[in-house]
Amino acid sequence: MPEISVIISTYNSPAWLEKALAGYACQRSAPFEIVIADDGSGADTCAVIDRFWDLGRQEGLFKLTHVRHGDAGFRKWQIVNDAIAAARGDYLVFTDGDCIPHPDLLATHARLAAPGQFLSGGYFRLPMATSRAITPGSIRSGAAFRLRWLRRHGLGVSSKWLKVLGPAWGIGGPLDRISPARKTFNGNNSSCWRADALRLCGFDTRIRYGGGDREFGYRLQHAGVTPRVIRYSTLCLHLDHPRSYKSAEVRAANLAIIDETLATGRIATDYGLTKEQTASC
Repeated sequence: MPEISVIISTYNSPAWLEKALAGYACQRSAPFEIVIADDGSGADTCAVIDRFWDLGRQEGLFKLTHVRHGDAGFRKWQIVNDAIAAARGDYLVFTDGDCIPHPDLLATHARLAAPGQFLSGGYFRLPMATSRAITPGSIRSGAAFRLRWLRRHGLGVSSKWLKVLGPAWGIGGPLDRISPARKTFNGNNSSCWRADALRLCGFDTRIRYGGGDREFGYRLQHAGVTPRVIRYSTLCLHLDHPRSYKSAEVRAANLAIIDETLATGRIATDYGLTKEQTASC
């Protein structure tokens, strides 16, 4: 089994981050590392991280490192790159601070990790009422990952219920094999070897909200790293939140960078990890 570092990106969402970290405190896996990639959050987020730093140290389940820079607008990929440089595991699982992991998420990533491959997971999006209803207690008991409990707490009818039932019923593998999902690198629940991330110089920091993870995945494929879909084998509950930072102008600029990556077949980015960072890793 590889030694895992979980890289969790966050920005000023302490209540949601607390729920996500509660999920990692319940993982049924070998000890692992958490690296918080903090894009400039305030004191409330730091207080949540401090509490889980104490918990991880006391329980011996995980080591927690907080990597942070100042708040100067959307600089997620820069701080994620800093987290990659700070990570000590040989296998990286990427997620966000608004995604609660199923208790078997890390064990599944570790079991399915293979050389020359990255794992393409996904998430199950919750409405706001259900997101608010989830508590650390319902995470610890496992109730929050049961479809009946989610339905009782505001989840509507959805064709995507199989994402919840796959891990519960042990049918994730067969569903993944027939899934038509695109084999993209999704920053809320995907993983790769740290050596491969370093070979790419990490994420392209020119990309703002929308597409930085997928662009990274395309470069992994250019480097000969093949994707494997695990959308139904693993489960992340995605907590709802407003998306006021969406911008058509930013999206167009991001797509231009992605199109250039696809057209040129490039592997490494000139706008990622510095030579000094990769040399020290």
